[in-house]
Amino acid sequence: MSMTEPALLEDWLRLVRAEYEELPDLHLTHAEVERLWGLDSSTAETILSTLVSSGVLRKTARGGYVKTQTG
Repeated sequence: MSMTEPALLEDWLRLVRAEYEELPDLHLTHAEVERLWGLDSSTAETILSTLVSSGVLRKTARGGYVKTQTG
């Protein structure tokens, strides 16, 4: 089973999003996301890019990912 299968990917997206909701000041790099959740680079990239494109996260100038500010 691939980590990027649609059902499993949805689970990862929910988990990562929930962590950022719980800890709004969370600031993680791509490598830290990989280590924290034991993900391979490709899966971490898919999760992060999906959350960025959906407006949940944004990438900082220093290469970290933070929760977007909502109105």
